[in-house]
Amino acid sequence: MLNILVCVKQIPDVDLVKMDPETGNLIRTGVPTLTNPLDLNALEAAVQLKERYGGAITLITMGPPMAESTLRECLAVGGDEAVLITGRPFGGADTLSTSYTIVKAAERFGPFDLIFCGKESLDGATGQMASQLAERFDAAQISCCLSIEEVKDGRIRATRALESGRELVEAKLPCLVTVEKDNYYGRLPNLEAYLAAKKAPIVTCTENNIEGLDLQKIGVPGSGTIVPKIYPPELPEPGQMIRTGSVKTDVGRLLELLAEKGTL
Repeated sequence: MLNILVCVKQIPDVDLVKMDPETGNLIRTGVPTLTNPLDLNALEAAVQLKERYGGAITLITMGPPMAESTLRECLAVGGDEAVLITGRPFGGADTLSTSYTIVKAAERFGPFDLIFCGKESLDGATGQMASQLAERFDAAQISCCLSIEEVKDGRIRATRALESGRELVEAKLPCLVTVEKDNYYGRLPNLEAYLAAKKAPIVTCTENNIEGLDLQKIGVPGSGTIVPKIYPPELPEPGQMIRTGSVKTDVGRLLELLAEKGTL
């Protein structure tokens, strides 16, 4: 029987987020949210292990109260218990502060044999969280996992992706695993599971009920990095396609454009 933790995150739809040109802040108002797709790959890997070996899956996320919807989505496809870390003091956290907060809250529900994460979140895309969590959980780490071959006798064997091939590795438990999507596509819930997840209890953790929490290590005070402003990159002038059907005409038009730019 495995005790598994899956870390998930609710993110804004990055294709719809806009930026305030005056303040440099992201405009999130009215932007729909979704569960980070790469976290759903990690959840699927955890669910397959639970089905194979037995055990329980605890889901955990840090975010505003509306992040509860992400936890319910994940409960519907195989999670057993859900934990929401929320409160204004956690706001403005970078990965250092967030990893500390998640581990402190998770101590109440552990220890865990396996911790699963997506390899990154689409909104931040730092890829830092998994390694920080592994260090704080005092766990081994297998990154870029393509498939889990076996969990037996306190060890995990898995195949991981490399730039030039694949690698079969083995690690002691506890172990944190980041998952590639190749073999672990997020599943859809059935109606019964969906309805049950809508009514399932969510454990809420705040700065007031996480045992041993150091308030100087959460939110902005605990962050090693501060982002004062976000601004869009300056994009070059878009190119032009010259395709008249005549090489002679195409070359002539190209020379005209170069002359207009003063490059001839």
